[in-house]
Amino acid sequence: MRGLWRDLTDLVLPAECGGCGAPRTALCPECRAALGASVPGRVRPEVEQPGLPLVHAKARYADEVRALLLAHKERGALGLRAPLGAALAAAVRSALREAAHEGATDPGGGAPVLLVPVPSARAAVRARGHDPARRIALAAAGELRRTGTPARVLAALGQRRAVSDQAGLDARQRTANLAGALAVAPGGERLLHGGPVVLVDDLMTTGASLTEAARAVARATARTEVLTEWAVYDAESREGRGERTTGRDDGEALRTGAGPEMRGKGGAGTVVCAAVVAAAPDSFEINRN
Repeated sequence: MRGLWRDLTDLVLPAECGGCGAPRTALCPECRAALGASVPGRVRPEVEQPGLPLVHAKARYADEVRALLLAHKERGALGLRAPLGAALAAAVRSALREAAHEGATDPGGGAPVLLVPVPSARAAVRARGHDPARRIALAAAGELRRTGTPARVLAALGQRRAVSDQAGLDARQRTANLAGALAVAPGGERLLHGGPVVLVDDLMTTGASLTEAARAVARATARTEVLTEWAVYDAESREGRGERTTGRDDGEALRTGAGPEMRGKGGAGTVVCAAVVAAAPDSFEINRN
């Protein structure tokens, strides 16, 4: 209820620009221009994490852009969700283009892109009154659909244990802090097979959160695939022995769902890339061959 009230008041009576404090507007023209000034591109942390997917960002995390993200996340400036969502959508499109160029996904596959937000801690969501990454992801999915890319948000990830505040931690400490902290919610494994997965967040610094999110998705989908293959093998073995099977058989049900034909390079259930609104300015300059 608190989030709905904030939505209404921000839209009807915006107090000030989240980027510079200009009165009577949620986002002034200058700060809107700063958010949209950069061409989205690939970003890499200074210390690249093993398992980090390809990541694209729309803007450099500095000055007005930094202020906008903090206003949305920490001060509940929910009127910023649309422009931040548009920025995230631009990063998603850019990442998907590079992933398709590298053969990691099939742009003509037809399945909707699944935007999977990196989750905030439950305590942080309660304190803020909203989940920033999920809110921006919902706006980005709407923008992608409006521009011809089928997309939906799948909030499949959650924290399986408490983690320390990431502020002030270096890359190694953040990796240790988040190791094994994320998991796919029960039942989410099958939903992840509904399309190619793009991990999304508002910001990338060290890449530790996106790396752990990618590992959590990979662990969950791998378990589903093992169970699927076993069930299909079991059903086919019984058919070979002349045993009767029906459409209600577990193996048959699995074969018509998230079966092997939906897996593989760039297939449904695969993390093909990640996208964020902003990343550290230096991360745009790092180019490793």
